[in-house]
Amino acid sequence: MKHIRTTIYLLISCLSLQSFSQNLLNDKQNFTRQDTLRGSITPEREWWDLTYYHLDIKVDPETKFISGKNTIQYNVLKQDSVMQIDLQSPMKLLKAIQNGKELNIKHDGNAHFITLANKQNIKTSNTVEVYYEGYPKEAVKAPWDGGISWKKDKNNNHFIASSCQGLGASVWWPCKDHMYDEVDSMKISVNVPSKLINVSNGKLRLIERIGDTKTYHWVVKNPINNYGVNINIGDYVNFSEVYDGQGGNLDMDYYVLRYNLDKAKVQFKQAPMMMKAFEHWFGQYPFYKDGFKLVEVPYLGMEHQSSVTYGNGFKNGYLGSDLSGTGWGLKFDFIIIHESGHEWFANNITNKDAADMWIHEAFTAYSESLYLDYYYGENAASEYVIGTRKNILNDRPLIGFYNVNKEGSSDMYYKGANMLHTLRQLIKNDEKWRKILRKMNVVYYHKTVTTKQIENFLNQETEIDLTIFFEQYLRTTKIPTLEYKINKTTLEYRYTNVVKGFNMPLKINLNGENIWLFPNEQWKNLENTKKTPNLLIDNRFYINTVDKSS
Repeated sequence: MKHIRTTIYLLISCLSLQSFSQNLLNDKQNFTRQDTLRGSITPEREWWDLTYYHLDIKVDPETKFISGKNTIQYNVLKQDSVMQIDLQSPMKLLKAIQNGKELNIKHDGNAHFITLANKQNIKTSNTVEVYYEGYPKEAVKAPWDGGISWKKDKNNNHFIASSCQGLGASVWWPCKDHMYDEVDSMKISVNVPSKLINVSNGKLRLIERIGDTKTYHWVVKNPINNYGVNINIGDYVNFSEVYDGQGGNLDMDYYVLRYNLDKAKVQFKQAPMMMKAFEHWFGQYPFYKDGFKLVEVPYLGMEHQSSVTYGNGFKNGYLGSDLSGTGWGLKFDFIIIHESGHEWFANNITNKDAADMWIHEAFTAYSESLYLDYYYGENAASEYVIGTRKNILNDRPLIGFYNVNKEGSSDMYYKGANMLHTLRQLIKNDEKWRKILRKMNVVYYHKTVTTKQIENFLNQETEIDLTIFFEQYLRTTKIPTLEYKINKTTLEYRYTNVVKGFNMPLKINLNGENIWLFPNEQWKNLENTKKTPNLLIDNRFYINTVDKSS
């Protein structure tokens, strides 16, 4: 799930994905120094490689205050002495310590530059501790605006959760807040009042009682992106199961508010169904060592790695509505399926720059139709993804602005999904398509990637030159338009509204026979001397059509 800025909420019965998509950043092209510090691999970031975090914090629900420290381990890639750590106002970075020495910090907005006292020798591993505290930004309309949600449940118990995609993890904890560098492993220790439970990523190692509080120690054994780290605090109850998956036994845990237990036990039966379908399409779940969790939260949901958050009201569809308008969207719980799909596309394969966020969202939006494909067949999958086209705005390209933490259009969801569904038709072999998706999750297992890498991979694996295809769908707002004329026994056709060189083949049904057309920007003729052409254009290709017959 990704934050988008939009001034209206499109309706599909109730809500549209555009309103559900999340983006805190202003829709602007005049970027500031803070945008660059946030979104680029600065010199103060590039010289060190993250290896381990231990986030050790206390959360005070009554005052909405967080305090604690983050221990950062890193490898030195080249000599330098200034380290950039990110923490957003109004949170305060209090001090930094290395080898027992307090270090000098220069504060520049949300970026904090720590001057290290000791020489940083190449290929060595070092540690720095950063202490912080404050009242983090409150998420008023999470997950759209991001921050911490401080709510109460029906029994007046505190119900708290983090959500910070786009805005950045540094809204509530200090870190190297850029997507390109993921920590290899992590420990998350969260102290809360004793009657509450904290659920975070990975597996629970220890619950430590300290007076009238408890500290929950969670351990993440896999690489994890910053925004995937989460805290969820409430009067939770837990139930679990062991899934026999492609990687062996997978622990699947569910944390819900006490009074929702019975509903959750019914609705969350879709979680192992999801796992079965997605391991079929995408390969082994990427985080067996950390398990899989669904955690109830006071907002809609988010793809936090191994700790997927859920707030869809225990209903099928998107808050009970069908985003496709076809009926197929009510066959599954949107949040369970969509947010879990991000375990493969966002958490396993992660974009290096926010500009390439389409990699997360296009493949995950398409995973919804692949879930339907697994249980209901290809026709259901096609009807669903085609139905979602009504959500597409074509306002901006899918790729955003690089080095300023600025993603592209919200169309990365369903324009992206329809682009991929079109690609599936071009491949002409569904088993080959499945193998490509599975191989992608092996080649880029636990890696950060660029658009160019994904383009090159798909060019190679499909054995199709997709250069112009991606230029058209990713970098412009143009939707290819097939213009055609039927004149007696002749069909004339061409593409318009395309980039130079666009010549995507297209499947049609002509007088009951399936054939392929090979349009370009020049008019072409197809003779049919038997009778007047009866034309049906395969709607699985994401194009527009215009009948120019006189």
